[in-house]
Amino acid sequence: MRNPVRRNRNIGTPQQGYGRNNKLTIPSLLADERSFCERLGSYEKTDKVINEHTFTFITEEARLPLSHACTVNDVERMISYIPPADYGSLKFIVFRQPRRKEEIISPVWGRLRYAYLFEKEIFPAVLLESVDCTKTIRWKRSLTPEDLAELNRLQDDGHHFEPDKRGYNLVPEISNVRNTQLYRTLLHEFGHYVQYLNVVERPGEDDDLEAWEKRNDYYTSIPKNIKEQFAHRYADTLMNALKEQGLIPFERAE
Repeated sequence: MRNPVRRNRNIGTPQQGYGRNNKLTIPSLLADERSFCERLGSYEKTDKVINEHTFTFITEEARLPLSHACTVNDVERMISYIPPADYGSLKFIVFRQPRRKEEIISPVWGRLRYAYLFEKEIFPAVLLESVDCTKTIRWKRSLTPEDLAELNRLQDDGHHFEPDKRGYNLVPEISNVRNTQLYRTLLHEFGHYVQYLNVVERPGEDDDLEAWEKRNDYYTSIPKNIKEQFAHRYADTLMNALKEQGLIPFERAE
């Protein structure tokens, strides 16, 4: 005989359907072909000519308590120190406001987009994300070698970690976030783009489409850790050279 008090063992599990429709994801609009990072709120834009190359700087308004750690003038100056040959066709520099779900499931200092749609134009873009300095950033106690290397880099940028039983808490300060995004993240994302140029674009700028697609497929197949290693080497080499020349660090330029 059925016991109405007995709880179905599937209740609250995926077998019963629980959680299938409420997974935390970054929403997309079916009628909007733009990716989540291309859908901007209120923004300002300005064009800057750097080493005879035109960049468009796009600053999305940051909602409080988030703020942009770097200024347009900061990034303009830093880009002027990057070899112009490494600019390629990169055009957009976006100071972006991440959405709340992104802050939870995919927080980043910055991003590279190989094809970024802005005002009906498509060009490569580097995105720098605004940061909430009122929230701590959690790091688990069990760190992979890559995690440990990143933690050490953040400490070099001036960040402080507060350990507890479960891991480490990074307490962001706007000056340290600026150090990370301006002197490392920006160069790191350019490093990703330079590897793309080396593999896909530079070997045969006049080749037919089929040859280009083969190179692009090969680039796509490169493991993520190999791409990260290249970008870190690029950023570290250039950053160390700029420090030796006394070009960085420099004061915030409003």
